[in-house]
Amino acid sequence: MKISLFLLVYFSGISAYLSCMATQDDIIGIDLGTTNSAVGVVESGFPILLANSDGQRITPSAVSYDNDVIVGAAALRQRGAGGSVITSAKRYMGSRYAEVKDDDFCVPLIEDDQGNVRFQVGENSVSPEDVNAEILKHLKSVAETQLGRNVSKAIITVPAYFNDAQRTATKRAGELAGLEVVRIISEPTAAALAYGLDKLEESSRVAVYDYGGGTFDVSVLEIKEGVFQVLATTGDTRLGGDNLDETLARWCCDQLDELNYDTLEISERQRLLDAARTLKEKLTSSDSAELQIPFFRPDLNIDLSLTTEQFNKLIHTEISKTVRYCKQVLFDADITHLDKVILVGGSTRIPAVRELVGKVFGMEPDTSQHPDEAVALGAVIQGGMLSGALREMVLLDVTPLSLGIETLGGLMNVIIPRNTTIPCKAGELFTNAVANQESMCVRVLQGEREMARDNWELGRVEVSFSPANKGQARVGVQFAIDENGILEVLTRDTQTGEDTILEINSAAVDVTDEAVEKMVTESVDYAFDDMAERVFTEAKLKAEELLPAVDAGLAQVADEMDPADLTEIKSAAEAVRSALKQDDANTLKSAVQKLDKSTEHMAAILVEKAMEAALMRKLES
Repeated sequence: MKISLFLLVYFSGISAYLSCMATQDDIIGIDLGTTNSAVGVVESGFPILLANSDGQRITPSAVSYDNDVIVGAAALRQRGAGGSVITSAKRYMGSRYAEVKDDDFCVPLIEDDQGNVRFQVGENSVSPEDVNAEILKHLKSVAETQLGRNVSKAIITVPAYFNDAQRTATKRAGELAGLEVVRIISEPTAAALAYGLDKLEESSRVAVYDYGGGTFDVSVLEIKEGVFQVLATTGDTRLGGDNLDETLARWCCDQLDELNYDTLEISERQRLLDAARTLKEKLTSSDSAELQIPFFRPDLNIDLSLTTEQFNKLIHTEISKTVRYCKQVLFDADITHLDKVILVGGSTRIPAVRELVGKVFGMEPDTSQHPDEAVALGAVIQGGMLSGALREMVLLDVTPLSLGIETLGGLMNVIIPRNTTIPCKAGELFTNAVANQESMCVRVLQGEREMARDNWELGRVEVSFSPANKGQARVGVQFAIDENGILEVLTRDTQTGEDTILEINSAAVDVTDEAVEKMVTESVDYAFDDMAERVFTEAKLKAEELLPAVDAGLAQVADEMDPADLTEIKSAAEAVRSALKQDDANTLKSAVQKLDKSTEHMAAILVEKAMEAALMRKLES
């Protein structure tokens, strides 16, 4: 039976979620990458990465200086259009102009009065710190938007090989972005934290193989009693996934007589590289893929196919360049045995790379973490440790996820918010949403999303009661969790006092860390979409209740109303009906409020007529 529950007072699940947030100062964790960056925070005891306005947890480390400053994917879309788009600025942090003057960079390199490198953008110039400050400022904004509060402190990661000047430049970029940089930590250390290697009981030696989009480095760490020491690190700041994209782009040109990679226009080269990157990503999980660029030129459509076997042969020379660095780092660390090898960076998704790593180190690499997110997650964990937000949590001592029921419109109504200490008890009073219904089906839900369908069902109970007019039946719903984690759902017909009890064992609290983290992450990622849908649903319910009432009222008193008021009501009602056909929460909510406001005079007339009728009946009796 479809649920027909109506909460007497609307209760927003996201508000409950926000009210339970920790009060200590947040310390966000940031992976400031050469190609991509990410930001996260420890929220209610769990490290999570935050999604940007595009819904992505990964933000391209790109900044456009055309008119307004634009960061991320939007900046990348302006490449090739004649603008000043800077990527890979991280490579030049703390660099002297004399060291890099011969580099082929995306914008001209110039020298300042102190001999430092700057980037030419139009008639002006910016420093590498300025560019990275814009990226950090953007990530700070992402965090504040998602969390709904200001943040001012951060942990920022840097490659292990960064020298003091480069680390100082990174800290300076953070300060320019309005952040207090609490600590700079090495990327391999952050990755090891993300993999949970700080919890290893014995002294361990771990290799961190970091093959990103623009750079490659490999480090050996010794971890003893939670203390990390980088024994050796080496790498190449010009070796990364971008080189693989160029290899594929050159292969494409070799297949077509009309194209020569070295003579392509800037916009053409960028389109080809973007398509090559897409092809590379497809081949990490498919046996073959196609590179298609319709209308690459007015008289040329590109449509090529490549198998994984061909792909592996094409990239073999490039990925093999990492082997000598792996051997070098083992030699520098003066070790012959490793306990674990972990992978970091998007290029490690490629099966051929993983196979190569296994051969070089003589063991299968650990691939349990997301390669693009491991460093950022480690920074988040470090930030949580320093802020006190991250602590060991015993799931049976708190509710790991919110508990509630589905109400009319498919909404999730939270009764016990997540992280409530148990034992605990809470309840709400509900009424029937349909006239003459004889029962309600109470669905017990667990999760952090606004809509019931996005949460998990733990059980359901049918509550019977005497048929009544809409809003007349009253059903109390009480959730109680005892010290053993057993959830008892009690429903009571307030008219008869009859109780129905549903007992749910440890499912309410016995939830895996992975499942909790996934639910919490999704609740943050989709918070704005979920809230918009909730607002629309609530406004729709109000509209569907209000419109028939307005029609009935007009049928009774339209002849007694001022024509201007009558026109206003009809216009407002039509606006509500029109808004119902759209999928815009704010438009519908505003239209419903306007209709409600416009009917105040009509409501007064109806009340007056009802009182007159009641008085007449009393006199007649």
